[in-house]
This record gives sequence, C-alpha cells and structure tokens, in this order.
Amino acid sequence: MKTWLIIGACLAGVSVLFGAFGAHGLKTRVSSDDLGIFETAVRYQMYHSLGILFISTLGITKSFPDNILLIPTYLMVAGIIIFSGSLYILVFTNTRWLGAVTPIGGGLLIFSWFLLAFNIYRSMQ
Repeated sequence: MKTWLIIGACLAGVSVLFGAFGAHGLKTRVSSDDLGIFETAVRYQMYHSLGILFISTLGITKSFPDNILLIPTYLMVAGIIIFSGSLYILVFTNTRWLGAVTPIGGGLLIFSWFLLAFNIYRSMQ
C-alpha cells in the first residue's frame, strides 16, 4: 500500500500543477466552456487522488486487509486516467469524440467507491 500512497500523492500533485496551468496558461487560449471542462478534470483527479491516499492509509494501518482495497484502488487510477485524461486530451487537441469515452472513466470512479464500501462492509461481517 506504500506504493499507492506515492501514486496518490503524485496524482494529487499533478492535479495541482494542471490546475495552476489551467488558471494561468489556458485562460486566454481556450474557450470558457473548455476551461470549465479542464477544471472538472482537475477537480475529479484531485478528489480521487485523495481517495487513493485514503484507501492506502486504510491498508497501511491494517484497518482492512489489502486484498479488499486493491481492486477499488486500481479502478480509481483507471478512472482518473480515462475520465480526467480524456477531458485533458479533449481540451488540448479539440478532439470532441473523446467526450464519449469520459463516462467510462466516470463509471469506474463511481464503481470504485461502491466496491470499496461493499468490501469494507463484507470484511466486517
């Protein structure tokens, strides 16, 4: 779980970096709609980076066994890559069809939280 702490912290750092870039570097280069899309990608990346840090902390403190935490963590990383990544690429390249891919990442993010809750509940039985 220590590796996931590092990954979560790095993803959070990248979201701050992208957020600053969006606020300062993109403001005059893209439409306000695209800036809003970019900000959504940054926000969701940060939320789920913190989620990865949270899950990692549960693993490190041995509150729950690693086997119930790993799949939700993988799903969160995949969700960040697909959800936020598709939005970043959409804004940078104006490749609008990527908007159709974004909900897949969102679904992974949603599923990761519900799977985490289910796994924690099941482990407490």
